[in-house]
Amino acid sequence: MIFAVATIAVVIAMALALVRAFLGPTVYDRVLAVNSFGTKTVLLIAVLGFLAGRPEFLDIALLYALINFVGTIAILKFIRYADMGRATDDPVREETR
Repeated sequence: MIFAVATIAVVIAMALALVRAFLGPTVYDRVLAVNSFGTKTVLLIAVLGFLAGRPEFLDIALLYALINFVGTIAILKFIRYADMGRATDDPVREETR
């Protein structure tokens, strides 16, 4: 019973994270909301695995957590360095290559 309530709470938190992802004023708010949604997905997979009596769901949850982390870092690096090797007219940036 308590895990069913926890599942409902996690689903509500996921819905709130999606609202923040769609309404976030900056791109960083949206990335943080998507990362939070991914973390809550990991929690949901773990709780559902416990409810179903399937301990292998924890392995899936850990794998999803790693993918979520690496994906968030990749998106943030892409936002920070969006030129991705394009030619530039800035001589300072040319010296650092």
